[in-house]
Amino acid sequence: MKKNTTKDDLTLKEKLLYSLIGIGIVGGGIFFGKKLVLKGVANREEKKSFEDGTPATFAKQIKMAFDNDGWWGTDTEKLRSTLREIPSKQVFLKVQESYKKLYNSNMITDMSDELQTTEYNEMLQIIAQKPDKTGGKPSSPTLVYDGWAKRLKAAFDKEYGFIPGTDEEAIKAVFNEMPTQKAFIMTGVFYKKLYATDMMTDLKSELEMWEYNDYLKIILSKPKG
Repeated sequence: MKKNTTKDDLTLKEKLLYSLIGIGIVGGGIFFGKKLVLKGVANREEKKSFEDGTPATFAKQIKMAFDNDGWWGTDTEKLRSTLREIPSKQVFLKVQESYKKLYNSNMITDMSDELQTTEYNEMLQIIAQKPDKTGGKPSSPTLVYDGWAKRLKAAFDKEYGFIPGTDEEAIKAVFNEMPTQKAFIMTGVFYKKLYATDMMTDLKSELEMWEYNDYLKIILSKPKG
């Protein structure tokens, strides 16, 4: 007659095997359970992205800029325009939270992976210039001038591979944001303090003559302030 196997009759090897199987089943259940929860969170957040101007919409637009329709690199113009539309640092934090829910990834980390150092610095300065809260007190002129100066320097320092270049669209974005000729002059003052060089001299050296004249027209079309 066959003897029934009890727990005490199991060898040490068998006990370890059964323990590992149990851990595997439990671990697998936790893994797939977590995956389902994350998917549910992402689906709920996705529904919010159909409304214009929501943190979820901004988060999705940022991810689309990273993906660039499957082309190599990041659509920096799309990323720049999206970040410029975010009204405050408060909303930007909500965009980061929404991005995490949608893609289970850190937006700032992804941004640093997608961009060159100069591009990354430019994007951070766009956020740094924003007011703390939507509809709240605007950022101080000092912060804004400082941010424009840093963004222009980042545009001047742009590289294409190992070839030095200039990010003309980044320059144009800054010039379009400046409300007055006085703001342009003050940005030059801050640029000089930061980099011990003249902003206009650097601008001339970075652009072709016809480009330089076209960019100056943007500034000259503004009120003196």
